[in-house]
Amino acid sequence: MKGAAFLAFPASTLAGSVLWSGIFNSSYTVADFDEWSWSNQIAPWQWYIHGDGKTSEYLALSSDYKNPAASDAQGLRTRLDSTSFWEGQSMQRTELIPQMSPSSSASDLGSGHLYYHFSLSASSTNPPSSSSEHQIAFFESHFTELQYQDNTLKWNAGGDTHYSVELETGKWYNFAYDIDFDNQKVGLWASNGSDALTEVVSPVSASASSNGEDFHVGVLSLTGDGTEDWFWSGVYIEKGDLTKSIGDGSSSESSSNPD
Repeated sequence: MKGAAFLAFPASTLAGSVLWSGIFNSSYTVADFDEWSWSNQIAPWQWYIHGDGKTSEYLALSSDYKNPAASDAQGLRTRLDSTSFWEGQSMQRTELIPQMSPSSSASDLGSGHLYYHFSLSASSTNPPSSSSEHQIAFFESHFTELQYQDNTLKWNAGGDTHYSVELETGKWYNFAYDIDFDNQKVGLWASNGSDALTEVVSPVSASASSNGEDFHVGVLSLTGDGTEDWFWSGVYIEKGDLTKSIGDGSSSESSSNPD
């Protein structure tokens, strides 16, 4: 549980240094998310942006929910449904936020030159609503984020769309936000499945800022009200050189695509 339940990266696979990891091993359970509270702020996740139901209604872990190429033992499913309204808001929301350990500073996640990694997928079962605007993997100030609508994933930075791709259910989309907080620049690296990351957008100007506790790993749907599932894998934050490899799945349990 907690930090011990997270899969360590083989040093040989990393180009940089991991500041924070959200990669699950097989012993982590949904019940572990509930151990976090404002009075017990334990790493690695803050969990408070969700509806009034039980955590198991919104989050699930399984080897079937990961990118088969990634080193995760389990992937994460986040669900939006008819109860996913946080504190009376009209938007559906299910979101986690990285929590640093007491020996580390949250400000480390908002300074210098960092790479925010994650892989994302959707399923033909409970697919996302194409008519509603979705905000995905976003910072509080929205200086960079993914958006989904009209069956298209779009990457925005500085208020403009710089990259887009059609969303196919059952397909894994790998991303790394290339964020230079000091020089106020943001770029994007992307790939599919087991393919290595490549730079798809060179750094552009953006008002990059974070207190280290405002990166939302999850989905906000502005006008949705149905049930939809999103799948997450390979979530971590890196400094130094960029790790481009997604992996070969050799250190994970058996898995499949979520479609």
